[in-house]
Amino acid sequence: MKPPLETKKIMKDNSIKVFIVDDHEIIRRGLKMILKEEADIIVVDEAQNGLEAIAKMKILQFDIMLLDLNMPGINGLELIHKLKSLNPKIRILVLSIHPEDQFALRALKAGACGYLSKDVDMDELVVAIRKIHTRGKYLSTVLAEHLAFDIAQESDVNLHEKLSNREHEIMRMLATGKKVKEIAAELSLSISSVFTFRTRIFEKLNVKSNVELTHYAMKNKLVD
Repeated sequence: MKPPLETKKIMKDNSIKVFIVDDHEIIRRGLKMILKEEADIIVVDEAQNGLEAIAKMKILQFDIMLLDLNMPGINGLELIHKLKSLNPKIRILVLSIHPEDQFALRALKAGACGYLSKDVDMDELVVAIRKIHTRGKYLSTVLAEHLAFDIAQESDVNLHEKLSNREHEIMRMLATGKKVKEIAAELSLSISSVFTFRTRIFEKLNVKSNVELTHYAMKNKLVD
């Protein structure tokens, strides 16, 4: 394991220490360059997958984790659950390629403190980091609207909100045309387990085929 990143900035007691977790080196490098310009923010280390993040968080001192949801290995939402079980006080800001209306509410319910899509203005990223550091949560205008709508519609929950995180993940993979065998290999599951998940998904969404599933996913903007 590499030692924590060195920094030319003097680490003050009130500095916001950030830990970046993303499987793309170019993203990690870009984030470090952006945050380097902020006098009160220091990137203390980085990880390229969930297992590395778990190992490093046990020895690192940081205030906020910037976390990508789509990484090899542990599913992003499951990783949030795991991180929160290891450290209930951990503050996680999700930075994902997925729009807020697809995953934000699930990420918040899993334990994240905020959610931003990667096409966000970088100024908003800095604002989110500072707000989470001082107040614990950050809701963008878009996310706040979705959250308010979700609360208002609790009595009429969308069918896909009843899916578990694993079912939701497999549902999206099926909807994008992946075969059961491919999904099993990618998620390290048995083929029979994926078939079982598919059956549950079909029942919960009241669909009878992959075509109907894809139509449902596209109608509800669950796939790009």
